[in-house]
Amino acid sequence: MLEVIGLTCSQPQNGAYALLLGERGSKIKLPIIIGSAEAQSIALAVDTVRKHRPLTHDLFKNFADTYLINIKEVVIDRFKDGVFYAQLICEKDGETTVIDARASDAVALALRFKCPIYTNPLVMTEAGIFIDDSDIREADEKNDKENDKGEITLEQLQEQLDEAVENEDFERAAILRDSINAFPSNKF
Repeated sequence: MLEVIGLTCSQPQNGAYALLLGERGSKIKLPIIIGSAEAQSIALAVDTVRKHRPLTHDLFKNFADTYLINIKEVVIDRFKDGVFYAQLICEKDGETTVIDARASDAVALALRFKCPIYTNPLVMTEAGIFIDDSDIREADEKNDKENDKGEITLEQLQEQLDEAVENEDFERAAILRDSINAFPSNKF
């Protein structure tokens, strides 16, 4: 079962983010480049931030709940030509249906439905990278030192984030969220 290990801005691709998935205790991680809207949606779900108005993935969850549709699991089942493909395994009235999805949307929905995220060994072999958890901790510590200037408090950043989300200024909200996540007490 995969977990969200982290979400960072992707330097090579402007406006893109790198979603890092991995199994607990494994050094093989699955990096998926995603768009800013999906990154924001995933980050808000990880942080369990409630919005005044639902984002697309929240709307999908509300719709599914209303019509008693449940996503039982998400499977990132293919990696072809640099693109990840996923499936939503859905259940309604005891019947299972499989729906194709982008991996980023599937992860955003899995977090909202609190369902497991899986992949297969072939995807991990083709697209996985080796990252030791100590490397992730070192990168986090480096970010902490670079961002810990004492210029603004965590509470002030959270207030600015709440205001940006309320005003639907999601680009600014994503930047503020990243700043909040840089604080040592706010790691995934």
